Amino acid sequence: SFIGEESVAAGQRSVLTDNPTWIIDPIDGTTNFVHRFPFVAVSIGFVVNKKIEFGIVYSCIEDKMYTARKGKGAFCNGQKLQVSGQEDITKSLLVTELGSNRDPETIKIILSNMERLLSIPIHG
Repeated sequence: SFIGEESVAAGQRSVLTDNPTWIIDPIDGTTNFVHRFPFVAVSIGFVVNKKIEFGIVYSCIEDKMYTARKGKGAFCNGQKLQVSGQEDITKSLLVTELGSNRDPETIKIILSNMERLLSIPIHG
């Protein structure tokens, strides 16, 4: 099976089943792309029994290929990635995405979450 982000965004309904399924977003960061903001990628995932098996993200502008496989770790251009050992959130940098849904209830939830996050003394 195939699920394409652009077709879902256009209103087509997709249902994730137990079948092996490719999930593809050929322009991940469509809004960035439209505005010529250089954070755009091609994202591909493969799911079996509704569980991610592996994913690939190609950052076109940076020419970086990110890959990850369940139980095998994540890599960037073949180099193993690992998370930092930082456990103190006050020494962290917060990065967030607001999404494109402008439904009033969704906006209310997003802003409430942002308020909670911004009350933490983080770096930025």
